[in-house]
Amino acid sequence: MSWRTVVISKRAKLDYSQGYMFCRGEQVQRVHLSEMRMLIIESTAVSLTSALLCELMHNNIKVIFCDECYNPQSELIPYSGSYDTADKVKQQISWESSICSQVWTDIIRNKIIQQSALLRRLGMNESSDKIDEYLEGLLLDDVSNREGMAARIFFNSLYDKSFSRNDKSLSINKALNYGYSILLSAINREISANGYLMMLGLHHIGNTNPYNLGCDLMEPFRPLVDEMVYHLAPEKFETEEKRVLQTLLQVTVLQQGEQRYVSTAVECYVRSVFRALNEQDISRIIYYVK
Repeated sequence: MSWRTVVISKRAKLDYSQGYMFCRGEQVQRVHLSEMRMLIIESTAVSLTSALLCELMHNNIKVIFCDECYNPQSELIPYSGSYDTADKVKQQISWESSICSQVWTDIIRNKIIQQSALLRRLGMNESSDKIDEYLEGLLLDDVSNREGMAARIFFNSLYDKSFSRNDKSLSINKALNYGYSILLSAINREISANGYLMMLGLHHIGNTNPYNLGCDLMEPFRPLVDEMVYHLAPEKFETEEKRVLQTLLQVTVLQQGEQRYVSTAVECYVRSVFRALNEQDISRIIYYVK
């Protein structure tokens, strides 16, 4: 079972041999590909062999490349993650707008529920109650923007009324964006593994966004990042803070009555969303609780 997030932060050469990825830097280390779920290349002084890249894709291991500032910049995606990708794409194109709207609305409903639950765990019951009120007025496609209203209360409660998600200089926002990038990559991994196209979203339809569907499906998991960053309370955002967020996929949540890693919960959730879309039944979606 793949579960490890491997981070390469210094100059090294990565190659492949007999099922293992070898990291040749100051020391030679190896890790079996069957244990890896994600590889993050933080340093621009890392070189990789094409043989390794091919094996990483064969094993459906997400590869994230960082820029010179050590922030996620791009990711490696296989052309086909499933043997029946052509059939899956035909299904995706044929999804009716009505079921897409229902699924999107249910996803937003669960995101707001998760935000409310987090505030309640933190003892912010009054703010949690206010967010719960928005659920009562949630309409199809969230045309009344209950998601935005809930988010305003949510972040103002976690921090203060002067806090803005648009201020890129804040360490809190840098940490949130970093965590969201890891989460999005995990979601994208499962979309690709199931044979669907990431650029065709349910709600996000940006022409320049190659991950529209991933941006849709990740929403209920965002509060997990929010909780980690809240407890981290970063005054700076450097290597130590990044290491904390890189454990996101190893956090445990409750899903279907059992404790699972976030990585496993994401896998189950994404598959269930596709079942809901194909069977036109939103009750098929399997969420997590924290």
